[in-house]
Amino acid sequence: MHSKLITSRRFLAVTLLNILITVVEIIGGLLSGSLALLSDAIHNLGDSLSIVMGFCAQVIGSRPENAKRTFGYRRAEILAALLNGLLLVIISVFLVVEAVQRFNHPQPIDGPIMLVVAIIGLIANLVSAVLLHSGSTSSLNIKATYLHVLSDALSSIGVIIGGIVITFTEITWIDPLITIIVAIYICYKAWPIIHKTLSILMQSSPDIDYPAIKHDIVAIDGVVSVHHVHAWMIDEQRIIFSAHINLPDIQLSEVEPIYLEIEKLLHTKYNIGHVTIQAEVERGLDEELFNTPADKE
Repeated sequence: MHSKLITSRRFLAVTLLNILITVVEIIGGLLSGSLALLSDAIHNLGDSLSIVMGFCAQVIGSRPENAKRTFGYRRAEILAALLNGLLLVIISVFLVVEAVQRFNHPQPIDGPIMLVVAIIGLIANLVSAVLLHSGSTSSLNIKATYLHVLSDALSSIGVIIGGIVITFTEITWIDPLITIIVAIYICYKAWPIIHKTLSILMQSSPDIDYPAIKHDIVAIDGVVSVHHVHAWMIDEQRIIFSAHINLPDIQLSEVEPIYLEIEKLLHTKYNIGHVTIQAEVERGLDEELFNTPADKE
């Protein structure tokens, strides 16, 4: 299911759940003295902001192309995914700093309160994860938001374990230890999202078989050579492709069927959604696939 099918009601429900969890955990953290619980509350507050941002980006990204944005607004979701990933890392660094300070200055913690509040947080996070799961496999934006919720669920599990240990053993250093473990895990899961969104924003080439593409295009009747190839991604779904091809000196009406065949090939075999082809006769015959000398730009 595509991210566009994730309804505004689901986003609203997840946002309200995260706000509720945040309030409950802030109160519980202050009453129990648990850093893990307070850090989870801060994390949930960040999640609420990221979910709202993700929803806004989804609405903006669905807007059609126009004269000002000829490729549409799909990059809005990529930007939101990047910001969400960076927010996860920033929160994690904050948690680690606070946990280290707590190691140096241990404080008494009320285990039972910590445990009850963490269980409430876990239930709410699991409900949120179920609401977002259907769109998490096809959109980086939804995946980033979904990851926020899952990391919160993991954090809640860690806090539950900590609450059990503190309740029965009074070993309070388990609280900052769990905080650090959760923070490291969050960074580990956030990095692939940051890496891919940056790659898309930098217009890095998608992972497709360029030699095979050249072989298939040249195999089309009439095509002599392929050069000056460019490929990039608007979002994680749509690949943009442009190339120059060398043809015999034929009429334009004979060129158009070749264009259509190339477009069909690239779309069906390589999942390339937008294709721009420039036909030439002799110009560029000596160029390689990616060879674009400055004097020929």
